[in-house]
Amino acid sequence: MHILRIFGWSFAITAVVIAGAGVLGGWHAAAIVTILAVLEISLSFDNAVINATILGRMSPVWQRLFLTVGVLIAVFGMRLIFPIVVVALTAHLGPVQVIDLAVNSDKVSDGFTYAGHLHNAHPAIAAFGGIFLFMIFLDFMFDPEREVQWLRWIEEPLRKAGQLDVIPVVLGLVALLVVGEAFSDGHTEQVLVAGLAGLATYLGVRGLGEFFEAQGIGADEEDGDAEAEPGAVAKRGGVVQATGKAAFFLFLYLEVLDASFSFDGVVGAFAISQDIFVIAAGLGIGAMYIRSLTVYLVRRGTLSEYVFLEHGAHYAIGALAIILAVSIETEVPEIVTGLIGVAFIGLALLSSMRHRDANRDEGDEAGEQEVPEPVGAKS
Repeated sequence: MHILRIFGWSFAITAVVIAGAGVLGGWHAAAIVTILAVLEISLSFDNAVINATILGRMSPVWQRLFLTVGVLIAVFGMRLIFPIVVVALTAHLGPVQVIDLAVNSDKVSDGFTYAGHLHNAHPAIAAFGGIFLFMIFLDFMFDPEREVQWLRWIEEPLRKAGQLDVIPVVLGLVALLVVGEAFSDGHTEQVLVAGLAGLATYLGVRGLGEFFEAQGIGADEEDGDAEAEPGAVAKRGGVVQATGKAAFFLFLYLEVLDASFSFDGVVGAFAISQDIFVIAAGLGIGAMYIRSLTVYLVRRGTLSEYVFLEHGAHYAIGALAIILAVSIETEVPEIVTGLIGVAFIGLALLSSMRHRDANRDEGDEAGEQEVPEPVGAKS
């Protein structure tokens, strides 16, 4: 019943959308929608883990908004509207003309179909999403307050270096310059501009979220009334959870994060279908499951039990950022991207299970060594 409460809408809408695709486009359209949904889920599992670490810091009200309003933004905003906006900006076409191209997939403008224009915009898309994801990876690796470590021989030196908090930004800029010179494939200016926009977006949204979250914590401690402050945080089960402005910017950060993860899926989907509505339907179903899985991970406390899952997800994010950079010049199969992410998550899960079992055995041994005092014994 707990699973049905979280995944119920995802199950229901999946059935309706696939059935609708079958009625309108036949079994072939239904099959394509299903394939795209599976592709999106496999590519974005690490997204769910990262989302869960952030969503756990938000109040239940904002968690429900993420599952409802966030789904609408993910499905219609990122999978349908965003590609149209990107094509309009990069191809210098009017919105009406781009929508006409999207609806009529065989129509040509300036020698390109809608899919062709979106493919030409890939360098900018990859640069924006790649630098955004790379900054998430760097901030995690250089976090000086992170106590749990998976690959200690890598993470401990980076954690110590993280005392200098400007290092992630410097490395992000250096990486962008390298990509612009080595992997831009003649699109250096486009890559650098889009990469800087991605870096600015990350720093802006993340900085505002942390500012209001910190402001809320101070208000909670001083006034004793977290809900009264616009950026306040609430405590639930001993965990500090953001509300108000703090939660709003965390929510905004989650949506930009989802956008960065969806870039490769949206562009790659045109290799499977040219119909924008079929693509939006398939990727939209996948996005719903990722959101449901995110909430499930939060409610079940999975990340606290499997302590290295977050590490594996961040390594997968770093790998995805590199793949996006390489894909500017060289096409990378979607299966490669998906398998790398699954491999990191799987290894982190196995390590977490061994760590959990080892701690459990140590606890049992400690309990056996303690000899209970006889009842009625005098001290």
